[in-house]
Amino acid sequence: MDAQRIEQYVRVAAMALLALGCVLVVKPFLGAILFAAVLCMSTWPGYTWLRDRWGGRNSLAALAIVLALMVALALPVALAAQSLIVHSPAVVEAVRNFLDNRSNFELPAFIRNLPLIGSWLSDYSALLLQSREELVALARRLADPAKTMFLGLGGAVGEGLIQILIALFVAFFFYRDGDRVRRLLAEGMARLAGPDQGIELIGTAQGAVRGVVYGLLGTAFAQAVVALVGFLIAGVPGAMLLAALTFILSLVPMGPVLIWGGAAAWLYAQDQTGWAIFMVVYGVAVISSVDNFIKPILMSRAGNLSMLLVVLGVFGGAIAFGFIGLFVGPALLAVGWNVTKKWLGDAEMEAQR
Repeated sequence: MDAQRIEQYVRVAAMALLALGCVLVVKPFLGAILFAAVLCMSTWPGYTWLRDRWGGRNSLAALAIVLALMVALALPVALAAQSLIVHSPAVVEAVRNFLDNRSNFELPAFIRNLPLIGSWLSDYSALLLQSREELVALARRLADPAKTMFLGLGGAVGEGLIQILIALFVAFFFYRDGDRVRRLLAEGMARLAGPDQGIELIGTAQGAVRGVVYGLLGTAFAQAVVALVGFLIAGVPGAMLLAALTFILSLVPMGPVLIWGGAAAWLYAQDQTGWAIFMVVYGVAVISSVDNFIKPILMSRAGNLSMLLVVLGVFGGAIAFGFIGLFVGPALLAVGWNVTKKWLGDAEMEAQR
């Protein structure tokens, strides 16, 4: 083997080690970097509008929009984490005391009349109330695991808050140097897919990311607002915190039901049966129905991304990247889906989806 061939192998090995080292360094922040890119792509028009109005001051415009995103994203997550960590033990204890002391408890008629499970729930609740020992044992069995679950969930949300803050820090530099990053990205895509198709793919990816982010965050914000109105009308304490939790859990299918359902249960436990029924009706007809009306309209901007890909993106993203994966996962699948359609040029794929 000649010296030139050995030198070539050494260069390749050195580049491979360098790439591996860079990956290891960036790996802990990969989710935050991807989330920062998603935020920048979805809010870039707002940034350019501020920059143009402020005479091309890139840093000032970037700082302003990052602060706005901090209020819109980090504040609800911080409230949710604080609420889960601080108040969950008290809530669990209150539920345990309620089960332990309430001997005349009776399920509401609308629950007893549910098909298939209504009679079973009624009979089982009566059995629990007749057997004080079984009731106390049930409360004790559920109390500690419930505390652990809520504290773990609060810790996960708190970790997500840290990831969001890191992502916003990275986003500041993406905004400030966005034009340079966009030129580099366009040049790279042009080399991979050709000049014309590369630019088209970038536009497709940006549209998909905007559609997913607008769909998820727009729906979450709308559900949080209508939930806040319902909690205030019904007189549920901690309405702002519950609305923040609704904002977070709206990213998960059927998540808001846990919040307004818990509020309805609390109202019923306080002998406010009328308001409990109102909360259930309002939750089903208003809070949860927002997801059925607003999200399809906003998600259509993501290339009519199917709900299956959204659900897979939400849960898969959460497993891969933690809390911020709720945003990153659907955005990545949206980009992959639309780029695949562009590359394949398969019109039947959209018709069969």
